[in-house]
Amino acid sequence: MSGSPQRLTVAVIGLGSIGGVAAGCLAAAGRHDVVACVRQPIARLTLDAPAGASELPLAALTDPAQAVPADWVLVCTKAHQTAAAAPWLKRLCIPATRVAVLQNGIDQVASVAPLANGASVIPVAVYFNGERLAPDRVRLRQGSDQDVAVADDATGRAFAALFDGTPLRVKLSDDLVTLLWRKMLINAVANPVTTLTLQRQAVLRHPDVQRLCRAVLAEAVAVARAEGARLAADEPERAMATLFTFSGELGTSMYFDRLAGRPMEVEALTGAIVAKGERYGIATPLNRALLALLRAINDAVGK
Repeated sequence: MSGSPQRLTVAVIGLGSIGGVAAGCLAAAGRHDVVACVRQPIARLTLDAPAGASELPLAALTDPAQAVPADWVLVCTKAHQTAAAAPWLKRLCIPATRVAVLQNGIDQVASVAPLANGASVIPVAVYFNGERLAPDRVRLRQGSDQDVAVADDATGRAFAALFDGTPLRVKLSDDLVTLLWRKMLINAVANPVTTLTLQRQAVLRHPDVQRLCRAVLAEAVAVARAEGARLAADEPERAMATLFTFSGELGTSMYFDRLAGRPMEVEALTGAIVAKGERYGIATPLNRALLALLRAINDAVGK
């Protein structure tokens, strides 16, 4: 794939596990001007990638009033933090801006587009495992044959070109709805189970946990098909097989949030499956049970 030689400005909103890796990879390649939109000032970012660690200078803004329109905006906050990104989007976006949403869930465009000042917005399915080790240090682990996926259209191809020369591998897909739901299936079991057990992904290898996960996935697959995802008959088994390609030492976003005492993106994951099940008249009792427990934990964090 050949990218444009034009140097672009890329604003990354949220420098957590996903945003930190994306910003670090772009900064390391040096092809574009990268600015992080963050709460606390940062001058450098260390990226631990498979090829080794790099310490990178990084421009950062802490006040949306400092921002000017960018060519690209990467929204890398948690899904439940999208509204808090609105002041940044208002300053960074004009109709010519392209916005990529690197969040878990399946309703990224619907939540971000109203905040983006007429900019084009694309959803991105994220597969790589990022871990925020410190405010200025992130780790990239790669487990599948792609790191992110976007639609195979003009904006998707421009996004892929943006990451030319970086460690992140971008897949172009003519059926992103199915890919987004396949990613959702991974999140539907990995995030709740690691969060509720306070164990990393090795817990998914327990036989009893595997049986629970397959049943949870069967409910989610029925909902996904109602949404138009083209999923295989053995999709729960495929999802579990994908999970087993990742190291048992890996955590999940909700697991790390619970350890840190932060609110978790419960509603964008398990909550979305239950809500869409209600919309289509599909029973999701196991997902509903997980949701009740996760909401109780979230409520305790808010007190």
